[in-house]
Amino acid sequence: MAKKNEIVKAEQTSLQPLENIENLIHVIRGKQVMLDRDLARLYGVETGRLNEQVKRNIERFPKDFMFQLSKEEFENWKSQFVISNGDSSRSQIAMSDDEEKWKSQFAISNSIKMGARKLPYAFTENGVAMLSGVLRSPQAISMNIQIMRAFNAMRHFIASNAQAFQRLEIIECNQLALNVHLAENDKKFEEVFRRLDEGAATPKEAIFFEGKFFEARLLLEQIIKTATKRVIIIDGYIDAETFDMLDVRAKGVTADIYSDGEHKSLRDMHNAGKGKQPVNTHKWSKSSHDRWVIIDDTLYHCGHSVKDLGKKLSAIMKMDWNPDVVLKEVR
Repeated sequence: MAKKNEIVKAEQTSLQPLENIENLIHVIRGKQVMLDRDLARLYGVETGRLNEQVKRNIERFPKDFMFQLSKEEFENWKSQFVISNGDSSRSQIAMSDDEEKWKSQFAISNSIKMGARKLPYAFTENGVAMLSGVLRSPQAISMNIQIMRAFNAMRHFIASNAQAFQRLEIIECNQLALNVHLAENDKKFEEVFRRLDEGAATPKEAIFFEGKFFEARLLLEQIIKTATKRVIIIDGYIDAETFDMLDVRAKGVTADIYSDGEHKSLRDMHNAGKGKQPVNTHKWSKSSHDRWVIIDDTLYHCGHSVKDLGKKLSAIMKMDWNPDVVLKEVR
């Protein structure tokens, strides 16, 4: 009985408050990631040990699951880390003595050693999920569940506050309207937002400048919501966000993704989620250079992958073509 109580106590000690884990999620290369050293600390293993296990199973970690930071990215991350740790009022909110001691030790050790360490590896949400099959200790399994919840909480936060971000971007665009060269483009943006706000028909086309991710995401979701029968995405680069975007469709509307593989792990992980609408995935017979979205009997052409639309200069355009002509080529 005593031994059982010790195990329960050890598992409870290893748990970290959700807000602490969220503070370790960074945005690098436009993706939400966690660094190898933070993951190793949460899992209770050495960073070298974690990376050693990853290298032994490197086939499980493609580039969209894990990548190594460049020197410039690492320097940028260090500067952000110093700033975030300098905010003492924030770090002391709802933290126990043990947690405060852990964070202070973390800050001290990193401020001394971070310059001497190798460039760290960053793991996306899919990469962190894959770690559960590599590190199988009770603490690693328990912590992995918490980290997945933290990623999910971050996504919900972004989705819930997308409208506020949108309004800030509109203000910024209006300030840039003083520039004659951008005046015409700003008018097009205002028209897009006006029609979305008024619930008007979905625009036939839109151009998104670099960094206009939230505007592009809102427009894509607006387009998907108009579907009454089917939504089909033809895209060689998909991730968990692609699946989540399809959840906005009405009930009873089918969803299919055609890509360079069946992506069974992503599909099964999504479909197993509570309240998720099932998504079917297919490996295309002929690859497609361009990306396409089919809404019922309407075809849209995407200038960028659906998950990345708006991160760089890109556009989406309604095509006056039978969508089954394109679909026939990739089936």
